[in-house]
Amino acid sequence: MTLVLTGAAGLVYWRIETALDSQLDEDLAAYQQTLDRAVRNGQDLPAGPNGSLRQVLDTDGRVLRSSAAVRDQRLLTPAERVAAAHGAVVRRDIGALLPITDGTLRLRAGRVTADGQPRIVIAAVQRGHRDEALRELLAQLALASGLTLLAASYVGYRAARAALRPVERYRVGAAALADGADASPGLRLEVPTDRDDEITRLGDTLNRMLGRLAASAAREHQFIADASHELRTPLTLMRAELDVALHRPRTAEELTETLRAVDAETRRLVTLANALLDLEQLGSGERIQRVPTTLDRLLDDTCAQYRTAAERDGRTLTGTYDHATVRVDPRWLEPAVGTLLDNALRHGHGAIVVRAETRDGRLSLSVSDEGPGFPPDFLPHAFDRFSRAEASRTTPGAGLGLALVAAVAASHGGTARAENIPPGTTGAMGAAGVKGTAVTLDVPC
Repeated sequence: MTLVLTGAAGLVYWRIETALDSQLDEDLAAYQQTLDRAVRNGQDLPAGPNGSLRQVLDTDGRVLRSSAAVRDQRLLTPAERVAAAHGAVVRRDIGALLPITDGTLRLRAGRVTADGQPRIVIAAVQRGHRDEALRELLAQLALASGLTLLAASYVGYRAARAALRPVERYRVGAAALADGADASPGLRLEVPTDRDDEITRLGDTLNRMLGRLAASAAREHQFIADASHELRTPLTLMRAELDVALHRPRTAEELTETLRAVDAETRRLVTLANALLDLEQLGSGERIQRVPTTLDRLLDDTCAQYRTAAERDGRTLTGTYDHATVRVDPRWLEPAVGTLLDNALRHGHGAIVVRAETRDGRLSLSVSDEGPGFPPDFLPHAFDRFSRAEASRTTPGAGLGLALVAAVAASHGGTARAENIPPGTTGAMGAAGVKGTAVTLDVPC
């Protein structure tokens, strides 16, 4: 603001100074023309404007005629006198605007020929009124600029405070969350809904960030709770088996049995840890890597790993799917399908059918079997972590398989659903009158 006011004041001063100088120069030029004519004609020197002075010199600098105020005072320097004698027009100011002094003049000198002799005619006017007007103008501009600067500073300060008040409120809210995130996990910043400016958008961005931080903290707490809950049982069993084995001497057969029990629990721990880590990796927002994948090849390779186990149980495993290329992440889609096949082998009955089709840029993939179906009260919680139906609690597993399937579908921007196939309908297997279960993934591809 200081620069703007200084520039504006400088422009006003320059315009007024130019106007005053132009008027003064016009008066001075007209007066000198009158003097030149009088000297050339040998007449008396005429009086000029109020406060004007005049002087006539020869080329050697001797004063021939002069106003009483200057008498023998030489108004030109030797260099200026020589320049005027050679025909140049000399213009000069005597005295400065500041500090205030008396006798400030503006003069103009030129050569004139009189009676065959060169003469130097000097016309001068006083600058008192012009300088006084400019000094008054400087004082007024300084006063006006100072008051304007104070007013602008106050208004600007208040406006900046008002504009930045929401930012300070956001900072306080974020600091409160940082200092006590566990105490207030649902903290959100108050963002106006009736405005759409930079500050409001900043608040919305911070709220999205806080939401992601809260979700990350919730996932961390859930991971710790799940791990501590599920790891405690196998670790306790392993500790009990080892304590019993070390309590008294054991035979080789008893030690072997103990080692087998410990090995089983160790395998369970490894499976559980891998499942938890996979879920955490998907839930942490890791970007999946979509690559062109041949659908039938992916499913053929996955089904081949479980077909032998199905045949050993006297069951069939067949696939019906499109020969299409889809953009998915096979690192996650393949284990998700494998989890569904493993569940069908362990908890289902009869034939297992894998069906996949692409339509309108989406992939629908389902695995169904002829089992007894999900309990009705279990279906709403089928994809929750560690959620297991009562009938499956006697079989190995931690209840993380369907949770992993749902996480894979969500990471692809899709959904997963579990359903029972009642008799008399055409289920996921495409056959009527078949009772069973089906789990379907629907993802964009």
